[in-house]
Amino acid sequence: MLTDEMQTLIRRFSAGAVATVNADGTPSVSPKATFVVLDECTLAFGHIRSPGTVANLRRNPAIEVCFTDVVTRRAVRVTGTAAILRQNDADAALDDAFEAAWGPYRPHMSAYVRITVTAAELILSPAYDLGLTEDELRKTNLEKLNTY
Repeated sequence: MLTDEMQTLIRRFSAGAVATVNADGTPSVSPKATFVVLDECTLAFGHIRSPGTVANLRRNPAIEVCFTDVVTRRAVRVTGTAAILRQNDADAALDDAFEAAWGPYRPHMSAYVRITVTAAELILSPAYDLGLTEDELRKTNLEKLNTY
């Protein structure tokens, strides 16, 4: 499901906007920044300050995450099903992935949220439809970011 291009974007821009469903059926979106790509069908993030997100996922494991490259104006939207795993219940591959990517944060993680991907979509800005190239967008957007 997750192509090489999608996996690269997620690894470079590992902060994802996580969408879950509240108990009353309303949507909830929360940023999470400790994502790892485990394989083409599996992502995970560390539960550090995610009490609302985790509570929502315990009631309803449906999840959607959007990762955005603001420089090239590309995004990856991932839909899936989440499972909450305590660190001591995680397999070695999951532990190793978090240790490699987020080692200093692991003591602050009370659990991992593993996402089984059911759909993934690469989303491009309408600027590409207007004929702008990735290099042009990169240059323009980096100039905007450098004004901070």
